[in-house]
Amino acid sequence: MKIVTRTDIGNIMANNQDGFLVQEGLYPVYAVADGMGGHRGGHVASRMALEAMAADLSGHVPNEDTLRKSFIRANKEIFARQKLEEEVSGMGTTMTVLWETPEGFYLGHVGDSRCYLMREGVLTQMSTDHSLVAELVRDGSLAPEEADNYPYRNVITRAVGTSKNIHADISWPEKRPGDRWLLCTDGLTEYIKAPRLRDILSTPDLSDAADCLLNTALDMGGRDNITLILLEVEA
Repeated sequence: MKIVTRTDIGNIMANNQDGFLVQEGLYPVYAVADGMGGHRGGHVASRMALEAMAADLSGHVPNEDTLRKSFIRANKEIFARQKLEEEVSGMGTTMTVLWETPEGFYLGHVGDSRCYLMREGVLTQMSTDHSLVAELVRDGSLAPEEADNYPYRNVITRAVGTSKNIHADISWPEKRPGDRWLLCTDGLTEYIKAPRLRDILSTPDLSDAADCLLNTALDMGGRDNITLILLEVEA
């Protein structure tokens, strides 16, 4: 697997509340998290979630139960801390995880950070946004072309650590030689929509593609932190 990572504070934010995890080994783990909850809280929440995932998955053969329990543990610990410490009250984080097997991945997801697959020129969003605007589009209350300008498009409906209980979406996509997989926070997808994303992911060199993704988001405004992991399955 070829792996490229990028993270940037962006043009506006005072600190980087995003985080990412690349844990190589027999069963590699890749994850991105986008924290929320004030100047300090967002950074704490994303770090706690990624640390829990790294610890819980290390040394295990990939399986749904272990992945789901790691989301639950991270949620429990973040929720308890934000209730106990006033300075991080209300903190939480998105988290999107790929846990690699020889045949594919376990994909775990909470929030609006995304997972994309680029296969033979076709781009597919593999995660489902847990956001107000996405729910309105799915139930037909909002047209897809109206979503980008919807005033509450950044309101997420599910996060790690903001509620006592959590439900993570988990799926089991296969991998094929030549696939490109992208994990990213919404600081990227706020600016780069599917047609442009597909074009950039077609860039032959993986590092050049990652640089183009980051620089395009920055050039178009960069109002949020931007984090991405770009993977290519080798032949």
